[in-house]
Amino acid sequence: MLRAGLGRRSRCCGGLWRSPCPGAAGGCARALSAASVSPSPGGGGGARSGGAPPAGASNVKPLDGVKILDLTRVLAGPFATMNLGDLGAEVIKVERPGAGDDTRAWGPPFAGRESIYFLSVNRNKKSIAINMKDSKGVKVIKELAAASDVFVENFVPGKLAEMGLGYEDIKKIAPHIVYCSITGYGQTGPVVQRGGYDSIAAAVSGLMHITGHEDGEPVRSGVAMTDLATGLYTYGAIMAGLLQRYKTGKGLHIDCNLLSTQVACLTHVAANYLNCKIEAKRWGTAHGSIVPYQAFKTKDGYIVVGAGNDHQFVTVCKILNLPEVSKDSRYKTNTLRVQNRKELIDILSTRFSEKATIEWLQLFEGSAVPYGPINNMQQVFSDPQVLHNGLVMEMNHPTAGKIAVPGPGVRYSEFAMAHPKPPPLVGQHTVEILKSVLGYEDDAIEELLCTGAVAQHEVR
Repeated sequence: MLRAGLGRRSRCCGGLWRSPCPGAAGGCARALSAASVSPSPGGGGGARSGGAPPAGASNVKPLDGVKILDLTRVLAGPFATMNLGDLGAEVIKVERPGAGDDTRAWGPPFAGRESIYFLSVNRNKKSIAINMKDSKGVKVIKELAAASDVFVENFVPGKLAEMGLGYEDIKKIAPHIVYCSITGYGQTGPVVQRGGYDSIAAAVSGLMHITGHEDGEPVRSGVAMTDLATGLYTYGAIMAGLLQRYKTGKGLHIDCNLLSTQVACLTHVAANYLNCKIEAKRWGTAHGSIVPYQAFKTKDGYIVVGAGNDHQFVTVCKILNLPEVSKDSRYKTNTLRVQNRKELIDILSTRFSEKATIEWLQLFEGSAVPYGPINNMQQVFSDPQVLHNGLVMEMNHPTAGKIAVPGPGVRYSEFAMAHPKPPPLVGQHTVEILKSVLGYEDDAIEELLCTGAVAQHEVR
């Protein structure tokens, strides 16, 4: 019942441009004939381990039958729609003819001609190349919206409305639509016309202010965590929007933005200021309210140890052979350890420096104290638990060949997210989508191709 309510399977009657293209060059016809509604070149793959369907599972996915029209670029939006695609949604990615998504040019590194950055966040999608400056292209987008359940975009507020593709415009032709906008700062307010990139939002939101060494400069996190968190908020919000539509029968508009996401994710740091007027500071790998909870330098690397309660602290002291420290009145409670942080960390740091990382890992094994090494990428993807969790997805890309990307970090008992489809080429599925979703005839498609309203990538 719920699944039937979420997925709208209706199609537009399509085919509005049925006049033959006068004097059509062979290129348009070749592009049309080269495209096929059959499965795309470059078959899917699967997780290296842990991705097989559970025994007895039907592998029906929760978003099977849900169609998502994706006008997003770069990271936050594509990350959200990729996660929705992993759950079975049909994601139609709208791209500029030729250049496509900005991240297609972000490199090196490249796999052949394909940006690794782009490949990392665009699996399980189809690409249609549409010229949004062409009125015929805009009309195609409107028809696709009417045939879709979700419309996702990350343009500056007002930009799509100028093209007749804003929420109020789409709502008129698709009152069922869950329309999600991702911006830097929101839909209204004094700075909404500014472009939104992860680093700027991380700076304005205060994340950079609290990231870095205690006496050092502000630092950007190693990956774009503000973008990724916004993508996860977007992913959850769209799921909530689909459930809301199931309950009310109506679509809605969702406002996601980088600034709001990152401020919300400041959690206890923000609450410290809001309630106690305590200004935040940088702590490096340490924690402002828990001691010890940080990285310690060993003979040959680093180990991170966290004592979240007094019992765990006593265990840490036992492993380090520092029984006198656990009995010291200055360190009896976490509050006291926070107050006497410097003296305690000096003692622990000296002891950790006496052994290699592997020796400490062996000593902490089975202790119930949270601990772990600081791994590089080679070590991450050799880690037995990472391998067991099936966190690597492999696919055969039509031009890049075999590729591997990190897969979703969630597993479900009744279905598996195996056999992903590789990220698409720009406009790889244009003709397929026009035929299968909108019901266009060949002559109408050929005219759109010839006029440049759409483009089809010919896979050689």
